Order: sequence, then structure tokens, then C-alpha cells
Amino acid sequence: MKSETHMPIYQIIALDMANRIYDGEFREGEKIYGRSTLAGEYNVSPETIRKSIKILEDLNIVKSEKGSGVIISSRKNALTFIRRFSDMKSLKELEQEARALIEERARLDKKLTETITKILHYTGALRNTNPLSPVEAEITENCRYIGKTVGEVKFWENTGGTIVAIKRKGKLILSPGPHATFESGDILLIIGDENVLNRVNLFLEQT
Repeated sequence: MKSETHMPIYQIIALDMANRIYDGEFREGEKIYGRSTLAGEYNVSPETIRKSIKILEDLNIVKSEKGSGVIISSRKNALTFIRRFSDMKSLKELEQEARALIEERARLDKKLTETITKILHYTGALRNTNPLSPVEAEITENCRYIGKTVGEVKFWENTGGTIVAIKRKGKLILSPGPHATFESGDILLIIGDENVLNRVNLFLEQT
């Protein structure tokens, strides 16, 4: 969440006065109102105005002489102050944006971790409760059982797996049965326990 940065009121007044000087409302060498008048104009205490004037004095934008009020010293320095404030504000906004992005990334990382954990949990649960999810095994050109039937090689007896379908040249042969023959490039869809694929692969790779 992006945080708000609040400037002290005396800094806001100092910046406003610098803008008024740069805009020509107050001219160099001109004497402006006393602190009490400025306090009334900005609806703040004289102490707040004193702090504002002190900022402008430190930057040589105005000078304050006892009994003579506040005198404008430099329009150029007023512009420098305005620009410096703008740069500081931009930097602060970038810092806030970076902080917000870090917080958002942490939130997304947490959500991603939770989602992955759920996926792993559900996958494990399905693996244990649903033995009917088929696995795939390919009949390669070097397989010794090419041209032989499912029943002839005693597929179920040797692997514990049941062939529920065969993918062959873009077609799907469902429930092929014991008389179906193996062809090079066939993809067997097999159901069985969690180790059935290992046993099938070992069986098909026998030489």
C-alpha cells in the first residue's frame, strides 16, 4: 500500500512564497508584509511564519531585518529552491513506488507459494485416490513386440497395466482388447498403480 508523505505546514508556506517570488508577485528588493500579516494571510501562527521565513533566509531568497520586515533578495534562488523541492518530491515518490512494488511482489510470491502448495497437495491426493488416470508409453521401432497382439505378449500379466486406448497415426483406438497388435509409433494409454509406467517401459525395452 502506498504511503502518503505530509510536509510540515511551514515548508509548504516557504514553497508557496518562493513560487510567488518567482512568479513576480513579490519582486527583488521589495519589502513584503510583516510576520503577523503573513500569519493572518496563511491562517497560521507567527511562529510558523518565522520558520518559513527562516528557510527562505537560509537559501538567500529573502532577508529579514528587525523593524524593516521581510525583503526579497533573489528570484533566481527562489527558482533553485522550487526545482530542488520538485526533485526531492520526485525521489520520494519513486521511493514510495519502489516500496509499494516490493510489498506487491511479496504478496504475489506468498500467493504463488500457496497456489503451488495446493497444486502439489491435490496432485498427490489424486495420485493416491485415482488409479484410473492413464499414463502413456510409446512403441518404438526397436520394440520386440511389434506385430504381436496384446494377449500374445501377456501384457497385463507382465506389467499389471491395462491398455485402455492406443493412439495411432492421429487416430484413437479405444478399448483395443487382447487381439490388438502393436505397431511402431503406437502410443499406449495405460491405467494401473503409480509404478505401472516403469514396469511397462522395462517390459517394452526387453531385447
